[in-house]
Amino acid sequence: MSQNSDQFAAFRHSSYQRYFVARFLTAFSFHAISTAIGWHIWVETENPFWLGMIGLVQFLPALLLVLVTGLVTDRYSRRIVMASAIIGMATGSLCLTIMAGSGPFNPIWVMAVLAGFGVARAFHSPASASLVVNLVPKKDFQNAIGWITSSWQLASIFGPVAGGLLAAYSRTAPYLCAAILMCLSAGLILSIAKPAQAISKKKIDIGVLLGGFKYIWKTKIVLGAITLDLFAVMLGGVVALMPIFAKEILGMGPSGLGWLRAAPGIGAIAVVIWMTRFPIKDHAGLILLGAVALFGAATALFGFSTSIWLSLFALFLVGALDMVSVIIREVLLQLWTPDEVRGRVNAVNSIFLMASNELGEARAGFFAAKWGAIVTVIGGGIAAIGVTALCGMFFPQLRKVRQLDKVD
Repeated sequence: MSQNSDQFAAFRHSSYQRYFVARFLTAFSFHAISTAIGWHIWVETENPFWLGMIGLVQFLPALLLVLVTGLVTDRYSRRIVMASAIIGMATGSLCLTIMAGSGPFNPIWVMAVLAGFGVARAFHSPASASLVVNLVPKKDFQNAIGWITSSWQLASIFGPVAGGLLAAYSRTAPYLCAAILMCLSAGLILSIAKPAQAISKKKIDIGVLLGGFKYIWKTKIVLGAITLDLFAVMLGGVVALMPIFAKEILGMGPSGLGWLRAAPGIGAIAVVIWMTRFPIKDHAGLILLGAVALFGAATALFGFSTSIWLSLFALFLVGALDMVSVIIREVLLQLWTPDEVRGRVNAVNSIFLMASNELGEARAGFFAAKWGAIVTVIGGGIAAIGVTALCGMFFPQLRKVRQLDKVD
């Protein structure tokens, strides 16, 4: 690795500055809501099944709408699509505020609102991922990806802490604050000057609708990278079970849960700071595979731990190692995808990402209901290591990737 001459290159562009802040506010709000919802649902039901359902009901809309969301992102202004989706999430936050102020949550109605969140996020994910490419020149793109990923991770640090503290203070506070911040985020996106965008004008047919799937399938390096992320995070994810670890195993309250949720983000930020200064120059594929294998090991360590400090350290490593794979995967995906099909490709990628996260949370909740949280987390970490070995075997092209800015 060599030192980057301009660590803040992406921030030389004013549109990117607004986009960065907007992405942070949206992600901060989402993490605050997720922490508060997880805590309230666990305290009121003490049933891991409902913790799993939180992820599942948000994933299904993205899966069902994948052909629509990608096409909309390629056919219409990504800036407008992104802002509209954020407004939809703000509306859901207001609904949760009203429900929280009316007494104990009815899990069925909470899941209905979260399904609405899932619809909004299904449009937000491909639009936001595709828009950033239109805001900076190609030479600054790896830097932009590093920093925009850091905005999510900063939010994953401060959002859960804020969500936990606000949930301890008031049932309604986390959801009302999230609604306000999301409205501010939408305003920032709408204030960005209309960027250049290659609009797809092909007649809509099955080939156009499936354009994202076709591109990913034929580009084996990209397919291998997102497949690796999908199964490793789906099997090794621990977020859904953190309320159980916080309350039952580590003896922590909602504010302690916030710190558990924040620890992976702190690790990720440390990696972002390093990689924006010293970007990956060689052996990117091997670094990716090594990072994911160690991610699985860190997950298993968290499952074994009964110490608050060891648990926080393990989660720090989980976030740091995951961030290495996120940056490599996103650069591979975004930099080498044609702009006119980028929305559809990102819609497919968002399905992989949401499956790894939301569907992974559902898997964790359902498995924990049958075998317990500790066995679920340890087994998931070991399985993530196995997935890494399999992906290295079945996708030799990924293993051989060396330079991120020169993919063969």
